[in-house]
Amino acid sequence: MKTLVIAEKPSVGRGIARVLGATQKSKAYIEGKDYIVTWGLGHLLGLKMPEDYKKEWATWEMNALPIMPQKMEIKPLKNTAGQLKAIKQLAARKDVDSAIIATDAGREGELVARWILQYVHFKKPVKRLWISSQTDKAIKDGFKQLKPSKAYDHLFYSAQARAESDWLIGLNVTRALTVKYQDSLSAGRVQTPTLAMVRKQEEKIEKFVPKTYFTIDLMIDGEKATISKGQAENYPTKEAAEQVIKELDDAPIIVADIQEKTVKEPAPLPYDLTELQKDANQRYQFSAKKTLNLMQALYEKHKVLTYPRTDSKHLTTDMVQTMKERLQSVQNFSPEAKEALKKGGKITNQRVFNNSKVTDHHGIIPTEERPRPEKMDSDELKIYRMVVSRFIGLFLPEYVVKKVTYTFKVKETYFALSSSQVLEEGWRVGNIKETGKKHLYQKGDQVRQSTLIASKHLTEAPSRLTEATLLQKMEKFGLGTPATRAEIIEKLISSDLMDRTQAKLTVSPKGKQLLSLVNPKLISPELTSKWERELEDIAKGKASKQAFIQSIVGETKALVQEIKNSKQSYQDFSLTQKKCPDCGELLKEKNGRDGKYLVCSSQTCQYRRRKDPKVSMRRCPQCHKKMEIHEGKAGAYFKCKFCNIAEKAADKKNKKMSKHEEKRMLKKYSAPDEPMESPLAAALKAAMKED
Repeated sequence: MKTLVIAEKPSVGRGIARVLGATQKSKAYIEGKDYIVTWGLGHLLGLKMPEDYKKEWATWEMNALPIMPQKMEIKPLKNTAGQLKAIKQLAARKDVDSAIIATDAGREGELVARWILQYVHFKKPVKRLWISSQTDKAIKDGFKQLKPSKAYDHLFYSAQARAESDWLIGLNVTRALTVKYQDSLSAGRVQTPTLAMVRKQEEKIEKFVPKTYFTIDLMIDGEKATISKGQAENYPTKEAAEQVIKELDDAPIIVADIQEKTVKEPAPLPYDLTELQKDANQRYQFSAKKTLNLMQALYEKHKVLTYPRTDSKHLTTDMVQTMKERLQSVQNFSPEAKEALKKGGKITNQRVFNNSKVTDHHGIIPTEERPRPEKMDSDELKIYRMVVSRFIGLFLPEYVVKKVTYTFKVKETYFALSSSQVLEEGWRVGNIKETGKKHLYQKGDQVRQSTLIASKHLTEAPSRLTEATLLQKMEKFGLGTPATRAEIIEKLISSDLMDRTQAKLTVSPKGKQLLSLVNPKLISPELTSKWERELEDIAKGKASKQAFIQSIVGETKALVQEIKNSKQSYQDFSLTQKKCPDCGELLKEKNGRDGKYLVCSSQTCQYRRRKDPKVSMRRCPQCHKKMEIHEGKAGAYFKCKFCNIAEKAADKKNKKMSKHEEKRMLKKYSAPDEPMESPLAAALKAAMKED
């Protein structure tokens, strides 16, 4: 008899099959003596749409809202139906007597597999593989420690509750707003309060009025001592500051106090996903989504990092014995790693081992797999080095610094001057900074070489949020999970509710209107963070899925009713003055991955074209910049907008390209377009056309 193993992706499935000795390959699975390894393509199933329950729900009508199916059901996703059919056939085989869930060890991974098993009506025994890395060793060890799938039932209930609550609130509120204001307006349980955070920061900037103020500083031997806290630190005018200086100018300056302390700073703990995304955004301007994708590649493809979708920074105590082997695998990345190995490869920062602070997965660290940098692209290597640097720090001594604070008294005014001296570089080796000079003052000394000065300052406006600072706020308020925050940000941008310009985030005019149209409870992060805590409690078996969904149903009804009763007006800022050549209605401007598009505002018209020409990978022969792809009477051609040079996209004989050749050329020199709308929005829009 054989066991059916279900992985989440083909690449992971192939790795598991190799370890299990399965070698007979087919399109949808790999078979061996004892195991058949198959896979999803991410999710193969999703929750049914309204029209799948009732035909009358296919039309977007306010009277039908809120839509509340008696029981939420699942259906195959259109593009992956073939793989699901293959799994169903494998599950029905008479020589298959059990299954192993080997999808990602987390909430979404559990949902992927459970929905598959539910859909194919699998009634045989099921076990769970729970591993944090994809190395051969981790897979072998994991198969020795399989647990009954029942041990993870509560995780599945939590995943179900999250999916169903997002459907109930997201679909109903989105549909109500879209019907009410005749524009695609996407709202959701997590995305709307996230958008509100960006807007709140913008409002602070808009209300900000810069002010001039002055400070008094004491210059001693070329260094600046500032007025101690608790005294008048700022002065509204230069005259006020100069008056104080005049009063203090002739007074003796005495060393009133000297405070010395030695500070020991251990290395930071390993990354969790959110902190890694924040640092990558600050250091390399990577989006949260890009960082997650790079991490997934390092985890699945290169197998050099542990599971990335974690909110833990600690490690479990049973990992102590694996640390030296992991350090050996990365020794070529740092001379400090080799030095640590010479000293026995022992962890110096023992606080990293704490079972009580590890949730589903431990912090992100290297695996025992030796990396092959030549196989990684430059961005993957950047992320890998960040994780390795954090990991190596765990083996290095503490950073030790001596800090000295001098307090100078001038009459009854006190000034403070601080300096630091590094005593032990420790884990900060090569990245240290000393401040101030090594002063030789004694308490009671009178300082003679000194000057009081007035310095002018201007208050600074708050900065716009970046993805790094937004992720930090989302984490603080419990909005989403490490695994979903990147998708939430990307959805807000793709829905034209938020813009990303040079790493700064802004709310679009459409987004501002959306926030004014929905209930403040949906905007506030407090309610959503409460829901997220309840989802965590469901996963831990401390709360009921049914009770949670019942509360979501109540909130959904209230939110929809408020939209129905609203008297607010709406202006579509995406409308242009250009008319559709097919029906004469005005065109709307929409964002795509590789530029802006113009689409017809009529719900029944399919007209759509690119606003600006698409940029190709072909380089201009003169300035070497990327050329645009244009469409002319003779077909597609390349043009440089800087030099105005044009090149025919034809064969060597300068023959006119066929439609097939033209399509192949476009595919070769450009990236595929991003869908203009989410699947939900597209389905709802299609339904409206039938009205």
